[in-house]
Amino acid sequence: MSDATLPQREADLPALATKPRADSRVSGESPAVQLLLIAISLAFLLLFLLLPLVTVFVEAGARGWAAYREAITEPDALAAIRLTLLVAAIAVPLNVVVGIAAAWAIAKFEFRGKSLLISLIDLPFSVSPVISGLVYVLLFGAQGYFGPFLKANGIEIIFALPGLVLATVFVTFPFVARELIPHMQVLGSTDEEAALTLGASPWRVFFSITLPNVKWSLFYGVLLCNARAMGEFGAVAVVSGKIRGLTNTMPLHIEILYNEYMSAAAFAVASLLAGLALVTLALKTLLEWRYGDAIAAARHH
Repeated sequence: MSDATLPQREADLPALATKPRADSRVSGESPAVQLLLIAISLAFLLLFLLLPLVTVFVEAGARGWAAYREAITEPDALAAIRLTLLVAAIAVPLNVVVGIAAAWAIAKFEFRGKSLLISLIDLPFSVSPVISGLVYVLLFGAQGYFGPFLKANGIEIIFALPGLVLATVFVTFPFVARELIPHMQVLGSTDEEAALTLGASPWRVFFSITLPNVKWSLFYGVLLCNARAMGEFGAVAVVSGKIRGLTNTMPLHIEILYNEYMSAAAFAVASLLAGLALVTLALKTLLEWRYGDAIAAARHH
C-alpha cells in the first residue's frame, strides 16, 4: 500500500465506524418469526410479572379504602411492619460495613485464601434460605450447641429479633460486596498509592478516594440488599416461630392472613411490600439510566 493512500483510508475510518455492523443485528429470521418471538416474550412478562403485580393491588382495594386501612393499621400488621423495617435497618448497615471491608480487601490486596473468601461471599446464593435458618436453630436453639449456655444467661436469639437479623444478614450478605468488588478492581490502586505516597493516612485515603469512587455501585448494592431484606421469607420463617405481634415480619404476616382465609387483609399488606419493591425498582432504574455505563462496565469486567 502506498503512503499516498494512507491519509485517505484514515479519513474513511470514522465513517466506517459509524456504520452498523451486519453481524450486530438479528439476521436470517423472517418478520413473522421475529414477531412471534416478541409476542411470546411480552406474553410471558404480562402473565408472570405484570398480572400478579396488578392482581395484588386490585385485590388489596377490592373491599374499599376503609377495609384496606383497617388491614394495614391493625396491631399485628403494624407490629409486622415495624419489625420488618427494624430488621432491615440493622441488617443492611451491617452488610454495608462488612461488604465494603471484604470488597476492599479482595480488590486492593493479594493474600492467601482470597479465592476462599470470594467463595464464602457467594455461599448464600447457593444455600437455600430455609437451610440457613435451620443452621441457626441448630446452633442457637434450645437443643442446639449453644442453647444451654444462652438459656442459662437469659440470651434469646431464636424466636427473637437477633435470630431474624442473623438470618437476614446471611441471605443478603453478597449483594453489597458483589457490586463493589468488580468496580474496585476496574479502578485499581493507582489513586490510593499516590495518596499514600503524598502522606495521607489509610483512613483518609479510604474516605476521600476509595469510597467516593464507588459510591454509585455501593448505592446500587444497598438497594438490592434492602429489597431482599424486607422481602425475605424462608430463613426468617424458620427462626421466627411466627409469633403474632412479636416475631412476624411482613411476609410471614401475609402468609398467616392468607392461610386464615383473610385474603383481603393479606393482599393489603402485600401491596405495601409490592409498593416498596416498585420504589426500589424505580430507584434502581433511575440509577442505571444516570450511571448505567459506569455500572455496566464495573459489573461485566
